[in-house]
Amino acid sequence: MKTTRYFEEQVLRKRPYIRLEWCVQAIREPIHRSVQPDGRIRCFTFVPEVGKYLRVVTLEDGETILNAFFDRRFREDGS
Repeated sequence: MKTTRYFEEQVLRKRPYIRLEWCVQAIREPIHRSVQPDGRIRCFTFVPEVGKYLRVVTLEDGETILNAFFDRRFREDGS
């Protein structure tokens, strides 16, 4: 798993409760995946331990993690 400097220094500092294994699960087995206009990729997974959906944003390569956060607006139907 690769991460950006921003993810390591900013995202994990602001959201220390996010576990890397959840991010890996989101990338490997997303329940929803979409490509942003800038080429970055959004992957979503449900984290049963907290009862929330996690959004993981990767760079264009689909494996370098840029950002991760719990997305309150996500719905499994993609809306």
